[in-house]
Amino acid sequence: MVPRAAITLKDPPYALDALEPHMSKQTLEFHWGKHHRAYVDNMNKQTAGTELEGKSLEEVVLASWNGGNPTPVFNNAAQVWNHTFFWESMKPNGGGEPTGKLADAIKSSFGSFDEFKTQFKNAGATQFGSGWAWLVADKSGKLSIEKTPNAVTPVVEGKTPILTMDVWEHAYYLDVQNRRPDYMTTFVDKLINWEEVAKRYQAATA
Repeated sequence: MVPRAAITLKDPPYALDALEPHMSKQTLEFHWGKHHRAYVDNMNKQTAGTELEGKSLEEVVLASWNGGNPTPVFNNAAQVWNHTFFWESMKPNGGGEPTGKLADAIKSSFGSFDEFKTQFKNAGATQFGSGWAWLVADKSGKLSIEKTPNAVTPVVEGKTPILTMDVWEHAYYLDVQNRRPDYMTTFVDKLINWEEVAKRYQAATA
């Protein structure tokens, strides 16, 4: 039997300079080209020759979470998943407001789009140290906001994220130094790919 190939680093769905001036090419070169690449390389080294070799990325994430007692593989595998999801949550000329069923769900879950923005940024601001802010959908269509430390993803709890914002310092330091609030405002107002988030929402509630 031919073994399945190792997990590979997936390209962002746009050129590395396409998010400028809101996120610089230099940030993408370091964040995707070095940090994300290192997570992929380290995960492949850790899984080589184990029962996880050849598994899908999602399978590796769930197995290495180990019911809340993560193995050393987890941090790298989950960060590979989280970062790919993050790149695909953004687009050039992003931001604005969602429309359709997703917009309705945000209004019913949070009261207004502005209140969603406030709560989402607050989740990022209050995540001490490194981590992620998430918009999560349940099967009924209700939305909630979560924050997770380090590499942890809602996927390991059987939840369905539809948007994430990276609040590790390497996500923004080259652009705004330690000003996480400025980065979060730019992310929400200028970078979110609401069309992609709407597709994820539709899939989560199908």
